[in-house]
Amino acid sequence: MAPVISAEEHKNLAKELQVFAPYLGTWQADFEVEKDKPAIQDVSKWERALNGMAIRTSHSINEGVYGGESMIFWDSKEQSLVFYYFTTAGFYTKGTMSVLSQSKFVAYETVTGSKEGITKVKSTSEYKDNKFTVLTSYLKKGEWTKPEQRVYTRSDKKVKFK
Repeated sequence: MAPVISAEEHKNLAKELQVFAPYLGTWQADFEVEKDKPAIQDVSKWERALNGMAIRTSHSINEGVYGGESMIFWDSKEQSLVFYYFTTAGFYTKGTMSVLSQSKFVAYETVTGSKEGITKVKSTSEYKDNKFTVLTSYLKKGEWTKPEQRVYTRSDKKVKFK
């Protein structure tokens, strides 16, 4: 099992980013797929960035087939958590996050450049019992998809890009 992030790193986050302290570290989720489909695994790393004024996340699916990186920060002008997410598929998103509780937040994203027709994303993440669950829906060609659930557990795997 991957090491848990130190209390010192937790303390050294901006107060607006404290909700993300339990997420720091490396995680993996094995997606539910149909029996005749290949396995899909997402490896994600959350880390303190910019002297604790931001959180950097990176992730890769199936060792770099797809991946992306985000920066999450407090926008004092907007008085909101804001993030940008850049992908290996050539699109990016800009979003905001709302903290729902000490262990739960929701993210709303606007997508630019998706070849699949996705224009918005909504995801809710909750940390509980040293794992976190993400429910994600996509606005695709004008209709919201059924939420997809992924459960992330601590991992010692590496985020890989090709």
